[in-house]
Amino acid sequence: MKSLERGLQEKGYRFIAGVDEAGRGPLAGPVVAAAVILPSGYENPEIKDSKKLSPEKREQLFFRITSDAISYAIGVATPEEIDTFNIHNATLLAMERAIKMLDVKPDCVLVDGRFKIPSVLTDQIPVRDGDNTVLSIAAASIVAKVTRDMVMERYHDVYPEYNFAVHKGYPTREHRDALRKYGPSPIHRRSFRGTVVEGKE
Repeated sequence: MKSLERGLQEKGYRFIAGVDEAGRGPLAGPVVAAAVILPSGYENPEIKDSKKLSPEKREQLFFRITSDAISYAIGVATPEEIDTFNIHNATLLAMERAIKMLDVKPDCVLVDGRFKIPSVLTDQIPVRDGDNTVLSIAAASIVAKVTRDMVMERYHDVYPEYNFAVHKGYPTREHRDALRKYGPSPIHRRSFRGTVVEGKE
């Protein structure tokens, strides 16, 4: 997982930030991005794409990563911004915010996916499937996922009828049934198919 980062360090890059997001697919809640700068030579074989880890393991690694990282930061784009700019642009906006919140300025950014982040002037390398191949991106995927899950658990206390603590806003049958019964909440993404039920907007 470290080959790309090692090669960049050999070229003189000191602070390499991996960036990833969580929450592109849900019908409700924000999209959350994380940026993580790991120490040079850092190793942890348990760090992998957050989707391949249990919630318990993600939480354990979240605390390890945030303790060990040189710097990490979170960026968020709200449901309103998702509806205004679309999910793709809102995701890049959340990533941009995460990068700008880092305490240590990176000299290279590794971005999960195919796109660079607009308005970030630092050297960038988009990496397809980066959460499976780049350690710092995998670490960012864990930090973003755990953070977003915590956000949705707090929203569960505000809107318990949707049971966000269980499905985290993803389009499960239970979630769709709640939408049909109660209509969309203030944190639902109105631009997403299936969010606004006829007669319930």
